[in-house]
Amino acid sequence: MMVLLLNGSPRQRGNTALALAEMAKIFGEAGVETEIIQVGSQAIRGCVACGRCRELGRCVFDDLVNETAEKFREADGIVAASPVYYASANATLVAYLQRMFYSTRFPKAMKVGASVAVARRGGCSSTFDELNKFFTISGMPVASSQYWNSVHGGAPGEAARDAEGLQTMRTLARNMVFLMKSIQLGKEAFGLPEAEPHAWTNFIR
Repeated sequence: MMVLLLNGSPRQRGNTALALAEMAKIFGEAGVETEIIQVGSQAIRGCVACGRCRELGRCVFDDLVNETAEKFREADGIVAASPVYYASANATLVAYLQRMFYSTRFPKAMKVGASVAVARRGGCSSTFDELNKFFTISGMPVASSQYWNSVHGGAPGEAARDAEGLQTMRTLARNMVFLMKSIQLGKEAFGLPEAEPHAWTNFIR
């Protein structure tokens, strides 16, 4: 099994990386492979709704989104972790996720998703909600923990003193492992849930 850890911080060794490292330890102990994708320090532009991905099978902007699409397809779980900027996720991570989820045609149902918010003080809950929406629109079970998935720290490394936050990360990783293994067994025994053709409805007056 494999989990992609998306670091939405521009700081590769900041508090967001620290939170992901705490999860990676648990995944490693459970025999689950991990790969950290450094998203927050990349130059990733937002979606322009050109629709070319439907023709090309990939995003028209050839950057980290296309480079990591196959890894995204193969992963059993995705963790999207972001520092909190103005009570929301890092815009670079959001641009990556919007284009990744929209431009890729492979099924994402039953991959396990989890979001992590890292803040000095406030805005974790709104960031947590923002990131979870990418999973819930795609049929992905969302992993929970003993508390909302957040860690607190301002200066780099300060999150190491957030005992409850780090415990929340460890619990989240263990819950993800359980969910991924349970889903794998469920697929073998019962297959995936039947998917109806999508009923596209526009709201008009």
